Amino acid sequence: MNIYFFTFGCKVNLYETENMKELFSEAGYTVSETEQEADIFIINSCTVTENGDKKMKKELRRLKRTYPECIIVLTGCFPQAFYDKAEQIREADIITGTKNRSMLPAIVSNHIKDRKRTVNVSQYNRKEAFESCSNKGYWNNTRAFIKIQDGCGMFCTYCIIPYSRGNFRSKPLDDIIHEAENLAAAGHKELVLTGINLSFYGIDLGKRLVDAVEAVCRINGIERVRLSSIEPEMITYEDIKRFSALEKLCPHFHLSLQSGCDKTLRAMNRHYLSEDYEKLVSALRENFTDCSITTDIMVGFPDETDNDFQQSLDFAKSIGFAKAHIFPYSRRKGTPAAEMPDQISQDIKRRRAAEMEEAMSESREKFLSSQIGKVFPVLFEREKQDGIHNGYTPNYTKVKILTKYSDKSLRNELFYVKIIGTEKDFCIGEIVSNH
Repeated sequence: MNIYFFTFGCKVNLYETENMKELFSEAGYTVSETEQEADIFIINSCTVTENGDKKMKKELRRLKRTYPECIIVLTGCFPQAFYDKAEQIREADIITGTKNRSMLPAIVSNHIKDRKRTVNVSQYNRKEAFESCSNKGYWNNTRAFIKIQDGCGMFCTYCIIPYSRGNFRSKPLDDIIHEAENLAAAGHKELVLTGINLSFYGIDLGKRLVDAVEAVCRINGIERVRLSSIEPEMITYEDIKRFSALEKLCPHFHLSLQSGCDKTLRAMNRHYLSEDYEKLVSALRENFTDCSITTDIMVGFPDETDNDFQQSLDFAKSIGFAKAHIFPYSRRKGTPAAEMPDQISQDIKRRRAAEMEEAMSESREKFLSSQIGKVFPVLFEREKQDGIHNGYTPNYTKVKILTKYSDKSLRNELFYVKIIGTEKDFCIGEIVSNH
C-alpha cells in the first residue's frame, strides 16, 4: 500500500518523518511521491503554537473529505500533549504520540486487518531512555539529519514541549557513530545534529554535546557537520575551544535568544540573561573565523512593556545577527504564561514584530554585504533551476551561481566560490576552483 507523509513543525519532526518512511519501507509499504497515489496518510504533528494545531486539524479535515476511503494516522506532539483533544478528532483512524514510533507500521497493519479505530498514546516517565531510531539515508537528500537528543526539562513558561516530549534523553555515542557511518556510506557529505534541546545532549549519559560532535567529525566521508538550534545555558567557553579545533564543524550557530530584555527573560523562565548571551556570542566569534549567529526572537510576551520591547530591540541590533526568526507570542493552553495577567493585544504584537523584523532585515543585509570578496567552499544542494545553482557556505550563507557548469549537475559537490554580490536573502557567487 502507498503512504504519504505530512510533517508539521521543526527539523526534529522532519528527521522523525524520514525515520518513519524507512520503517514503513522496510515493512513492505511504498512511500508515495504525491498524495493522490496514497492509501494511507501519516500526519506528524507539532504543537508549539495553537495556530499550528489549527493548520494540522484543517489538513485532517481536508484529507478525510477528499479521500474518505483512505486511512489517516495522527502522530507526534499534539496527541502526546493533548490526549483528550486528539482522541476527539474523528477524522483520524489511528492516533499515536511521540513514543514507540517503531511500532507504527505494526499498528497500521493491524488496523488494515480489523479497521478498528486505534488510540495508542504512551506517557513518558522521568527515567525514559532514548528511543532507538536512525536515518539510513534512503531519501536522497544532500544534507542529512541525525537526531541525537530528545525531551526538555527546562519548563520555559510559554512552552508545551516538556509535556509533549518528556525529560532529557540522549542517543548513545556508539549509536550516533553507527548512524553517521551509514549516512556517509549512502553518499551524504553534510550531517546536521539535531534535538529538542540539543545543548543538553549527554546530561543523562555523563557526556556533553561536544563529545558527540567530535565523534561525528572523525568519520571518513563526512565533510561538514552542523548543529541545529542550541540554547545558551549549557555551552561553556571550554566547549567552544574544543568546537573550534574541529575543521569539519561549520561556523554557524543558531543560538536561541527569545528576548534581549532581562525582565522578560526571567518571566519566560529562561536560564540566562542578556549579558550571558552577549559573552557567548563574543566567545564564538573569537574562536570561529567568518562565524554567523542566527536566532529566534519572540515579541509580545505577557507584560512586555514598550520599554521592555525597546531593550530587546536594541540588544538584538547590537549583536548583529546574520538572520533572525521573529514571531509574536502565542498563548498556549497548559503553560504558565497562558494564565499570566497583562496579555498583549494582537495589534501591539503585530506592530512590534514588524519593527523587529525591519531591524533584523537590516542586520541580515549588513551580514550578507560583509561576505562580498570572500572565498568559501560551497556545497551545492539542489539541481539547477533556470541554469542557476544553489548551495551553502560553511556559515550557512545561501549562494546562487550562474556558471559555465549550467549544463552539469553540481548537486552534492563542493566548489570554492567567490562572493561577488548580494540580493535580498542570499549572495551571488562565481566558482573559482574545485574543492
